Amino acid sequence: MTAVPYFALIASALALLLAYYFAQTVLKADEGTDLMKEIGQAIREGAMAFLRREYQWVSAFVVVMFVLLLVLPIDGRPSASFAYLMGAVLSSIAGFIGMRIATAANTRTANAARDGAAKALPLAFKGGAVMGFSVAGLALLGISFNYLLWVTWLGVDSAFQVVAAFGLGASSIALFARIGGGIYTKAADVGGDLVGKVEAGIPEDDPRNPATIADAVGDNVGDVAGMGADLFESYAGSVVAPIVLVSLLLSGVFIQGDELQVFGDYESLLMYPILIGALGMIASIVGALLTRGKEGQSLATQLHTGQYIAMGLTIIFTIVGTQWLFGGTDIVTTPIYLSLTIIIGLLGGWAIGFVSEYFTSEHYKPVKGIAAQSETGAATVTIEGIAQGKLSTLPSVALVVTMIGLSYWLGGAAFGNAGDVIGLYGVSLAAIGMLAVTGVIVAVDAYGPIADNAGGIAEMAELPPEVREVTDSLDALGNTTAAVAKGFAVGSAAVTALALFKSFSLTAGSQVNLDINDTAVTIGLFLGAMTPFIFAALTMSSVGRAAQAMIVEVRRQFAEIPGLREGQPGVKPDSRRCVDISTQAALREMLLPGALAILLPLVIGFIDVNALGGFLAGAVVTGFLIAIYMANSGGAWDNAKKYIEAGAHGGKGTDAHSAAVVGDTIGDPFKDTSGPAMNILIKVMTIVSLVFVPAFI
Repeated sequence: MTAVPYFALIASALALLLAYYFAQTVLKADEGTDLMKEIGQAIREGAMAFLRREYQWVSAFVVVMFVLLLVLPIDGRPSASFAYLMGAVLSSIAGFIGMRIATAANTRTANAARDGAAKALPLAFKGGAVMGFSVAGLALLGISFNYLLWVTWLGVDSAFQVVAAFGLGASSIALFARIGGGIYTKAADVGGDLVGKVEAGIPEDDPRNPATIADAVGDNVGDVAGMGADLFESYAGSVVAPIVLVSLLLSGVFIQGDELQVFGDYESLLMYPILIGALGMIASIVGALLTRGKEGQSLATQLHTGQYIAMGLTIIFTIVGTQWLFGGTDIVTTPIYLSLTIIIGLLGGWAIGFVSEYFTSEHYKPVKGIAAQSETGAATVTIEGIAQGKLSTLPSVALVVTMIGLSYWLGGAAFGNAGDVIGLYGVSLAAIGMLAVTGVIVAVDAYGPIADNAGGIAEMAELPPEVREVTDSLDALGNTTAAVAKGFAVGSAAVTALALFKSFSLTAGSQVNLDINDTAVTIGLFLGAMTPFIFAALTMSSVGRAAQAMIVEVRRQFAEIPGLREGQPGVKPDSRRCVDISTQAALREMLLPGALAILLPLVIGFIDVNALGGFLAGAVVTGFLIAIYMANSGGAWDNAKKYIEAGAHGGKGTDAHSAAVVGDTIGDPFKDTSGPAMNILIKVMTIVSLVFVPAFI
């Protein structure tokens, strides 16, 4: 069984080698004209400068948490502190690598688009795959190494606390990266669109608009670095959750009074999540290598080919690997049932992603309905977008509860026991299944902002209209793939949070009572249900304030720089000022919502552990629903606008188009700031509670 973590290290190394290979492929491609290089350099400098400043700010928070883990009476000290630090550092490294290559891939994709989509698409995909396999490779490497270090080599008793601390480190970076990056990108996007497209009547990404460069920078810091940190945390959490749970349930922690006692040897159950992560990694590598551009084939088919190949191979590898791990033991009576929990999670994640695609793609009824509402103005566009986003929670919840029910039953049946204790192990495995092919999922998601940036560069560099048509087709596909990836992330968040919540209640033992009739639990439920709404309000208000500052600055430049609005030759906007506005606003505004996510469970936990249990239950349910609703509403508004820009309902420059632009602007913080941060919020609060529960009791 000890061979499994070593195998995972090998799979991680292969993933990182693939990321390096794709990075070199991207860097060797032609950047295009001198003007394209100049624009690309400005975007890259702005993105990397923001990332460095963000990490400097967040490092102070990481140090505080590191010290708390050292001084508070929790299990696993001081090992947990160093595991926490490793989770934070590896997440930061993944974001840095992904950002660097994404900002190099955008100009090269724009240049490749001059030769058609078949050449541009695989280049953008490879740029995204660098982030994808950096995220998955470093996350699996960190978990495997931590397990080997603390459990195999050093024999730390509270190993489950140490592994959980690694997940907390990943969550800490993800929380601030998602919030900060989301505020940055939407401040520039909303401000630039409202003044440029609505007031000045100039095209999106027009070089006259001072916010255009800031918008392009924001695509990278929000949708590449922020998204990468999000999926790093989601992937790490999905592997950590069943390890922690089985540590508490089986391998040896049970409650006897207030004492935690260790017994038994169930190492194969601890190894299983790591094994599935490694097998999914190998399958993802094969899928990524087989993603190529092909003339005459739809862009969606080309992009999703690698994902489907990876999913198919993961299913095969899971069945074989499960039989190998458990076939010679008497721990699991029916290994195929454990395989089915993984497969159900994988297919459930794909199904939730398809629901997101249905509600956000211009090929389906919801987006076409929103576009049709543009004929009667922005108000009806807004109403229909909200309605469709809320409606999308129905199939998403149906899929999640079905997946939980089936995996719960299969988890129990695998051990010949369908009871609560073993069944929840099956539920936690389903979350791994959802994210087993994270490398490809992130690659497809990060492809989106690269394609978006390529379109902006094509516009700013005044390339021929047919080039912009190619980049627009790539960008429209990217909006849909982003919605699909968000579906995977939030679906796994709900299932992972359930497993972590059970681990929290087991660790607290007799000290926690989750009876709804308990007044403290009821109070916690209300506070928890409220928190995602407050979190969404804070992040949306942050975007509004930052966008307001951007609007004032863009208006000022149009008014005070002679010839800028008219596009006179040689007249350029002050893009650096807009980049600075977004940077300062994002760093300032991310602190309050980020701190609340950490502090609330700590404060409530030290007051009353029962209230904390109710708090977590309320937050998980409402957070999941808000995340689905906001992500799908925002994506639908965005693609409704692009559907009209492609020629529907009169096309660009019409009243219908203006109404759709307003809807898209409202949806920007929905889909790229508040919505995506929800899945991190519910997991951060749950894992903070789990790690610090010994201090609470």
